[in-house]
Amino acid sequence: MTPQSLKTGIILLCACTLLLLPAPSHCRLTESLNKYKDVRLSTERLNKINNYNELIEYFSSFTFFKLRHKVSPDFIRALILAESNADPNAVSSKNARGLGQIIPTTGIEAGIALSKGTVDFRNISRERLANLCEEDLFDPAINILLTCYLIAKYNYKFNGQLQLVLSAWNAGENIKELKSGQHAPYQETIDLIGKVNGYYLCLLQQKKTRLAGRKRN
Repeated sequence: MTPQSLKTGIILLCACTLLLLPAPSHCRLTESLNKYKDVRLSTERLNKINNYNELIEYFSSFTFFKLRHKVSPDFIRALILAESNADPNAVSSKNARGLGQIIPTTGIEAGIALSKGTVDFRNISRERLANLCEEDLFDPAINILLTCYLIAKYNYKFNGQLQLVLSAWNAGENIKELKSGQHAPYQETIDLIGKVNGYYLCLLQQKKTRLAGRKRN
């Protein structure tokens, strides 16, 4: 989800996609997007996610599914803030764990897939990836690697449409709605889409402001 990604979509700019959705679902998604479109991240929250900048930049630098197509580190930051508020020990009511709130079965499957790939990751052996357990999801390095890998997978599978990528992330990549090009109808997913979109926009704007400041100086 970068300029090199597969049709990266910020939902607020995808009216043509939203118009294809059923009216009630469209309205709820629009409400969620509007709710978070002007969100501002506090210094405290930014400091929390900044603790993982090195890992996020490192693991988002890999091409997992298509040459020169990588996930945006700012998108990963936005997702982690939305899912766990950058708490590596977070556990949800559904047993999703760690920074990205990964379900153990999903994480274990992703670990096995990565262990069979061609890439060797710094300080994470293939053997460990092939034999992940639930507790490994509390390791920030493991969790961020799996998060980057899974988002890259869904980004590739759903052609960079943010609402579909996050539906796959939150509700599962094989739900029937995704097969017809619609986002998951669950309120939890809709809230997540709005929140991640808002955080992502905020982080991109902050980066733009920093770059402009450097040019002036």
